[in-house]
Amino acid sequence: MNRFNLPSAFSLLICAFLFLNWTAPSGYIVGDRVENFSLKNVDGNFVSLSDYAGKKGVLVVFTCNHCPYAQIYEQRIIDLHKKYAPMGVPVLAINPNSPLVVPMDSYEEMQKRAALKKYPYPYLYDEDQYVMRMFGASRTPHVFLLDSSRVVRYIGAIDDNPESPNSAKNHWTESAVNAMLSGKKPNPDFTRAVGCTVKKMPRK
Repeated sequence: MNRFNLPSAFSLLICAFLFLNWTAPSGYIVGDRVENFSLKNVDGNFVSLSDYAGKKGVLVVFTCNHCPYAQIYEQRIIDLHKKYAPMGVPVLAINPNSPLVVPMDSYEEMQKRAALKKYPYPYLYDEDQYVMRMFGASRTPHVFLLDSSRVVRYIGAIDDNPESPNSAKNHWTESAVNAMLSGKKPNPDFTRAVGCTVKKMPRK
């Protein structure tokens, strides 16, 4: 009977190891410092996170053209920029989707939508999806609030009511920015992002 104890224990350890690795979070978590990146804006110029040195923070928002949730939240993202950019916390929008999956999210379509909606912030194209993977963004929209040192202070949703902004009871992103600007820790500092899944490029 004892001869089976060691293999069983070993098997359990292997299973536990695989489970822990499978469930381990990917991408940044609150408290991580974000590394610099550079992506092409809809105006043809490249924008880097380091361009925001001297700001009190940055609202990095992964969004896109086609997703109904991204469209619903579009004006709220614009409003966040208009409210907080003058306070030193601008929005930096990034489209992480592969146009091979959703043609409506191509760079050319991004340019058209940015012009149509008159985005007051950069709208960057994450063509190889490197930045999406770096952040661990999984939805559109998905918010990452960074402080002046590029440390993540909040991750998650904009508010708790996609359908009606006037009916939202919890404006999580606004509360997080207000807390950060007041020198406090956002509470909560993490919420579940609600939106379409990021459309990853097909594997070759």
